[in-house]
Amino acid sequence: MQIKAISLDLDDTLWPIAPIVLRAEQRLHDWLEQHCPAVAQAYPVAQMRLLRDRIALENPHLAHDFTAQRKLCLGAALNPHGYGEDMVEAAFDAFYAARNEVELYADALPALQRLSARVPLISLSNGNADLGRIGLRHLFADCVTAREFGQAKPAPEIFLEACRRLDLAPASVLHVGDDPLLDVHGARTAGLPCAWLNRHGTAWQQAQRPDLEFVDLTELADWLDYKLAA
Repeated sequence: MQIKAISLDLDDTLWPIAPIVLRAEQRLHDWLEQHCPAVAQAYPVAQMRLLRDRIALENPHLAHDFTAQRKLCLGAALNPHGYGEDMVEAAFDAFYAARNEVELYADALPALQRLSARVPLISLSNGNADLGRIGLRHLFADCVTAREFGQAKPAPEIFLEACRRLDLAPASVLHVGDDPLLDVHGARTAGLPCAWLNRHGTAWQQAQRPDLEFVDLTELADWLDYKLAA
């Protein structure tokens, strides 16, 4: 396995996503209470979450675009109360600012610094995190999002897009992520070697194992150092 670049998932790979979403939902609700109190009363956090889930189910063509889903949800909540698109955008901005206030896993930043000094990194995410806002963009050669590309993992096309941007053959790009289906199966289908980031010691449930398995990104960086020195 000759690795010339690494593609990295973001959510639950560099940071835990659940607390970020919970905080962003609460931040949105607080904003609505201040600026659109009738909407906040009609859609407390739990009800807004149900509305967003319904919007997602009703718009399967937007399964790759969490930003569009969220804006449709906000429009459905705000428009009946007389608020227009300017308020939808402002509400989304409040949510999105909190969505990008991430708390990295302790190993993530040191490992990213080590990895990026060795090989080009490219992010490959179904989520809508903004590495520029987060402060990590300088460590990545490029970023591929499902929203921008128009397809989400595990579609092989999005993995191949990452390889195209790197100008490398799939066999030379190691994909690393936490999800057995989206990351491991998707990368394997596209012809990329794949590493499963198994932070929680979960038993592997699929038939075909990943090429590599790491408990954190420090192990990945150690492996790459050894691989390139060999």
